[in-house]
Amino acid sequence: MGIFANSMKASYHKYVLRFKQPSGTSRGVLIEKETWFLVLESDDELGLGECGILRGLSFDDKPDYEEKLKWVCAHIGLGKQKLFEGLDDYPSIKFGLEQAFLSFRSNNPFHLFPSDFLSAGTPIPINGLVWMGDRDFMFEQIKQKLDEGFSCIKMKIGAIDFETELGLLRYIRKQFPRGDIEIRVDANGAFTTDEALRKLEILASLDIHSIEQPIKPGQWEAMVLLCEKSPLPIALDEELIGITDVTKRRELIQTVKPQYIILKPSLLGGFVESENWIALAEEHGVGWWVTSALESNIGLNAIAQWTYTLNNKLPQGLGTGGLFTNNFNAPLIVENGKLFYRKGLSWQADIIKTICT
Repeated sequence: MGIFANSMKASYHKYVLRFKQPSGTSRGVLIEKETWFLVLESDDELGLGECGILRGLSFDDKPDYEEKLKWVCAHIGLGKQKLFEGLDDYPSIKFGLEQAFLSFRSNNPFHLFPSDFLSAGTPIPINGLVWMGDRDFMFEQIKQKLDEGFSCIKMKIGAIDFETELGLLRYIRKQFPRGDIEIRVDANGAFTTDEALRKLEILASLDIHSIEQPIKPGQWEAMVLLCEKSPLPIALDEELIGITDVTKRRELIQTVKPQYIILKPSLLGGFVESENWIALAEEHGVGWWVTSALESNIGLNAIAQWTYTLNNKLPQGLGTGGLFTNNFNAPLIVENGKLFYRKGLSWQADIIKTICT
């Protein structure tokens, strides 16, 4: 649907990304992923933004989501800042809108944050993502990531038997000490509060770097104890989603005292909001890194360019571009555990037509 406002045409379009193979988490198996695009157009300018919603997880997974997109397009002439005032409860739309305006104002709609990532081909180190599944499936993924040259692997846990998952982790450690391979695990809130500490102690014995969201979000009292007693560093992920009030954010960091936080711009309200989280984390000595949230290459491109400008040396969670059968062709290439923007490659020629049909 399109609306004209102040010579700029704003439209929104639904697009369903399809996984190459079912991808498992502790919340279930993913076969497809819905996303929405904001397209800004004038006579000689184009802007693209991806509203990367995750059904069942995103704070703004609400029945009126499309109505809010329609409202944004109808009022696009208000400008980004005015529109943002009505979008606190819709972080993924804020992310898409912020991206669309950056894209619209750039000489190239796909170049949002000038840096050596774009101009010199300097890569971003990333982790290799291992999805949940049966033992053989996870074993093959791990072997593939190691063969592809990753030095940091992120393994999703919590959906199959814990002993089986430990066996896979021991397999990695038997062949590769921590100095060769860094292992992160992501429980997506799968552990109960009663069992969490025991499991974290076992995982710590395998030289694991950190665990993301061991228990479900919203259990601050239990999370405080875990972060205090766990020998394994804890990274908050889902815990950050939906906290839009600055005072509440500070309270979370000061109360829970996590070792790390995970930044997903699609789920936190965009780049500026994510930078506010970063400033708060650094003020309290909390580490951080950035992770994409299953966006298409359009959203991933924007997140990667922004991430590079932050100068964080840790491996980032940006290796999701190759998951889908119907993603858009892009200059984003993963080689030897790093994400590159290859200037010699082109974006899909009919990308607007594909989005709008």
